[in-house]
Amino acid sequence: MTSQPTCALEQLPSCQKVPEHHDPASWEGAPFRQGYILDERFVITDVLSRSGMGTVFKAEDREQNNTPVAIKVPHLEYESDVGFFDRFKREERIGLELSHPFLLKFFPVKGTKSRPYLVTEYLRGCTLEHLLRAMRPLPEKDALKIASLVCEALDYMHGHGFVHRDLKPQNIMICCDRTIRIMDFGIARHTTARGITRVGTAPAMGTIDYMSPEQVMGRRADKLSDIYSLGAVLYELLTGAPPFQNENPWVAMNARVSGDPVPPRKVNPELSAQAEEIVLRAMQRNPHARYQSAAAFKSDLDNAEHIRVTGLAGRVQEAAPWKPAWLQRPAVLVALMLGPLAVGLGVLLWFLLRHP
Repeated sequence: MTSQPTCALEQLPSCQKVPEHHDPASWEGAPFRQGYILDERFVITDVLSRSGMGTVFKAEDREQNNTPVAIKVPHLEYESDVGFFDRFKREERIGLELSHPFLLKFFPVKGTKSRPYLVTEYLRGCTLEHLLRAMRPLPEKDALKIASLVCEALDYMHGHGFVHRDLKPQNIMICCDRTIRIMDFGIARHTTARGITRVGTAPAMGTIDYMSPEQVMGRRADKLSDIYSLGAVLYELLTGAPPFQNENPWVAMNARVSGDPVPPRKVNPELSAQAEEIVLRAMQRNPHARYQSAAAFKSDLDNAEHIRVTGLAGRVQEAAPWKPAWLQRPAVLVALMLGPLAVGLGVLLWFLLRHP
């Protein structure tokens, strides 16, 4: 077991009393029961969460002096799904390869497993999403510090060739010992891996509220996509609301592709011009106009009071009105314009023939 990271958030007022929280979950339908010993090593003690994909248990590791761990087990019906199984194995492989105090730690399991599962450290605390429920928005200093620590972890990931691709408040853990973790590498990829980001409303393929424009358009996600997503998270920490909110996911996706977010200071006037500049630079639609590395992003976050304000807030563009794809086809538009005229001429011709 590695030593725990220092209390990186100990000076932040919003992180002084972090609750230990996980959504209530039932044992009903769970593959294991309390007290079950998995592969003669892990003693199941509690169920932490259940989703449509699997169950996360709390357990004691008998090989590590009964140290608490978390065990993620997919539902049986997904074990035969080749795509899901590959993604599950990739998450474990990436987790075992990475080692940083701000990334969730994975533990190897020797020998043959009785069924697919992965083992990680057990974290006491709550997600950033839950913290926002209690305090929305966060104090500016706290929000910038949290984003800076995430940048530090991203810089490590990117330096090892990995892109997270699904940064959001639900995947950032604020721990009771005032440390932080980035979690969920389910759709993370190595930069050399083949394939592109699929767009959809399914959580497994990325979350729309924090997705970069290039991901929305189905292009390959890279480290600059992570920077955009972290910018969107920081926007919510500072304003209390995610950018581009809309109940219609297609409208929300169109907004981030064709327009810029509302300047943060219009939502929260108490913000500094420097904080607004940082957020808008991270969320530039053109990837080349964003911070070009997590290290550069972190540098501005750590020295916000000294950065030069360039007036990005005054140059934002509103999103173009969203139209369904079928309305964007020229032939359809011509038909819609000429259709009423053709109907009118037909009625007139019928009247003239009946009443010469």
